[in-house]
Amino acid sequence: MMVVEGHAWAFVRFSQDYLPIEQEARAARRGVFGAANQTPWDFRSGAWSAAQSMSQAPRPECPIKGNVSRSGERIYHMPWQRDYARVRMDQGEGKRWFCDENEAVAAGWRKATR
Repeated sequence: MMVVEGHAWAFVRFSQDYLPIEQEARAARRGVFGAANQTPWDFRSGAWSAAQSMSQAPRPECPIKGNVSRSGERIYHMPWQRDYARVRMDQGEGKRWFCDENEAVAAGWRKATR
């Protein structure tokens, strides 16, 4: 089992079932619990908050960058993705800002792969 070996966190947002097993793995310092770490959802939340506070977006609550590639492909970048900081949001090139992923997908954009 992944959680008992320390290879996964208990995702308590949907279930408390694995929480005691995670606590056991933490106490034994197994796997990811052998060092200081942060859950993926806390990392993304922090990146989202940082992006909102430092955003150049017209509305800080909408930090998702919608980029247009050289070939015209429409790709959106989340604040925690590798190339997010490299995307320049120049006006007039078809680029736009999004508030959430559903909005970007509904507008016909796809998520960046990295």
